[in-house]
Amino acid sequence: MTQPTPSTPQSPFAFGFNPAMFDPAGAMRAWQAEFETMGRKMAAMPKVLEAAMKAKKGSTPHEVVMTEAPVRLLRYTGKGDKRHATPVLFVFALVNKPYVLDLLPHKSVVRQFLNAGFDVYMIDWGTPSPADASKTLHDYVEGHLHRAVERILAETEQEQVNLVGYCMGGTMSAMYTSLHQELVRNLILMAAPIDWSSRDSLLLNWTDPKYFDVDAIVDTFGLIPPAFLGNSFAMLKPVANYFQKWQGFYDKMDDEKFLEDFFAMEVWSNDNIPISGEVYRDFVKYGFQQNLLVQGKFPLGSRKINLGNITCPVLNLTADADHLVLPCQSTPLKGCVSSGDYTEMSVRAGHIGLSVGSRAHKDIWPRATAWMGERSEPVDG
Repeated sequence: MTQPTPSTPQSPFAFGFNPAMFDPAGAMRAWQAEFETMGRKMAAMPKVLEAAMKAKKGSTPHEVVMTEAPVRLLRYTGKGDKRHATPVLFVFALVNKPYVLDLLPHKSVVRQFLNAGFDVYMIDWGTPSPADASKTLHDYVEGHLHRAVERILAETEQEQVNLVGYCMGGTMSAMYTSLHQELVRNLILMAAPIDWSSRDSLLLNWTDPKYFDVDAIVDTFGLIPPAFLGNSFAMLKPVANYFQKWQGFYDKMDDEKFLEDFFAMEVWSNDNIPISGEVYRDFVKYGFQQNLLVQGKFPLGSRKINLGNITCPVLNLTADADHLVLPCQSTPLKGCVSSGDYTEMSVRAGHIGLSVGSRAHKDIWPRATAWMGERSEPVDG
């Protein structure tokens, strides 16, 4: 019988280590370079702290022209030659603050429209209190939004507004236009969910009624806590949001321009607000779970929303890399509206990149403002 050969310890050289290939001088240079980089990062800390302290919530001057606590209607007073009589109203989602549309002077959608010659307004939904927990989607669309439009028309002495709705605010703007088409001259939607039939969306899978009891959540919380919403959105891309973002921050923390942009976004993304439980119930149950909007069956008060009532020009903007509202959730709008003037534009960006991305500001917004300008009442008209 053959005896097994005793094993012998392997030399480290057997695993590919060749002392002849080791470069002590090169290793020392690498260590020195790393220490120098760390030194520069540490030296940049005062600038990091200064940038964090200087971060603002919005960049363009404005005045409050109407208040229905906690909701405010803002009118922007930035410089610009007014060339279009039809005013613009921005309608943001209810789950975040709207100043991401006016984040920094070079990343402001608001300024794009001001510079294009528009009179610009925005609804700031404010921070709901427990007293707002029972407000429904109807209360926001047919209440606050409708009264804001009426105030704008009275102030500007115009008969119609241009609506620009972002994300959930885009869905609400489409609903409003379907109910008040006579008051809306042009409609721009930004990454607005219209059709929730795609199973490619992680949010749609999470809110599947087989596993997600929206009634139990609303009945428990009343107001849906901002941490519940914020963490849900962050977990859609956990590696990017919790790791890659901070790795990128470390790599560029000695770049003053980067710090300005980074902390402006950090302030906004952490400035979360709760949402009315009844609005959340409406949106999840009739949108995410039953997909009633494209069927003409979405209930709003005593009425059902029929997007076929929309006949005004429509510009539908999407972001190719949007993981929150997939483009396929927005583009079905074309088959729902009755408008003979329907345009789609897309940009290589994510959900928030549609408003703050450099590519969007270079490509999409000059074209979008021109599109609306061509279809708005001129000042001398």
